[in-house]
Amino acid sequence: MKDDSQKANQGKDLTRREFMRDGATAAAGFAAGLAALAEQQAQAAEQIEKTRSYNPNMEYRRLGKTELWISAVCLGGHWKRVDKMVPGVFKARGWLSADLENKGFQENRRDVVTKCIECGVNYIDACTREEIMAYAKALRGRRDSMFFGFSWYQEEMRNPKFRTANALLATLDKGMRAAKLDYVDLWRPTMHEQSGQHSKAEVDEMMKALEKARKQGKCRFTGFSSHDRPHIKWMIETYPDIVQVVVTPYTAKSKVLPRESIFDALKQHDVGMFGIKPFSGTHLFKGDSSPDSPHAAEDGKLARMAIRYILNNPAVTAPIPGMINPHQVENLAKAVQERRELDMAEAKELEEAMDKAWAQLPADYEWLKDWEYV
Repeated sequence: MKDDSQKANQGKDLTRREFMRDGATAAAGFAAGLAALAEQQAQAAEQIEKTRSYNPNMEYRRLGKTELWISAVCLGGHWKRVDKMVPGVFKARGWLSADLENKGFQENRRDVVTKCIECGVNYIDACTREEIMAYAKALRGRRDSMFFGFSWYQEEMRNPKFRTANALLATLDKGMRAAKLDYVDLWRPTMHEQSGQHSKAEVDEMMKALEKARKQGKCRFTGFSSHDRPHIKWMIETYPDIVQVVVTPYTAKSKVLPRESIFDALKQHDVGMFGIKPFSGTHLFKGDSSPDSPHAAEDGKLARMAIRYILNNPAVTAPIPGMINPHQVENLAKAVQERRELDMAEAKELEEAMDKAWAQLPADYEWLKDWEYV
């Protein structure tokens, strides 16, 4: 495995001429990739129409070797500003303190899931105990309308007590019982942000757990979440039969690294990818996401442009933003229908907005800047 700092600095080591040359090549590759994606979708039209919550107005992308057809925008688990819809729902400062028994909160989550189903959005990514419980309940009675991604990060690889196959399998069993789930579509444990901190023995244990859970029918497909590009690439190459999906950052400022990008490994091993933090948390937006915000229309436009920008990379299966009301679901479904390429004015507007967003990232989000070149 290459040294992390060596790879992290590869983009900086390129001369400007080399980068512009390779960037142009990458852009041409994007165009070819999108054309290939369109051809793939045309050939699989009959299969796509059988996917969960199919809607002819939604685009669907193949999730790598899982052969699932996933909506081009999906529902991320986070509800960071849901207190703007359900005042007082947070019992403490953090969004994970939401009162899961609050009737207004439960209605809000069910309404968002309902709108997803209506718009053809067919995947939910739950990565915390709270998200698993909330979304399993919101899906009750219509479980097969959406694919469900599972990660109980509090009792997975980030916690030293849960780095053995037996402990991880116990977490999966516990979570499925608590949430009344008969199965999960994707089990993708959450690792350290810098997953290279995990020893090979620990990674072997995680892979053993994933393989066993899949054989037992508890999960249909397997993968992991990490923020560590070199380690992601290494795990894809080292465990190609187990790593079917990767969940990792990809923002409206991300660009494919011209040399040794993780996308080389994703494409070589036919691995699906969900992109988290498409809006750099909520830092892309001027408003507070409340329905009556004076910036609502402007922020809605920025959200759509960000989704369009990300979907120009055919190797990204789908971005998975959190959404706090049905209108936001409709807005992002609209983004999929809009012209994919940004015109010059739109590209400039989005670039300036992302520059401002990154300039004001709080200390605990500074790591996101490492994902400008992927």
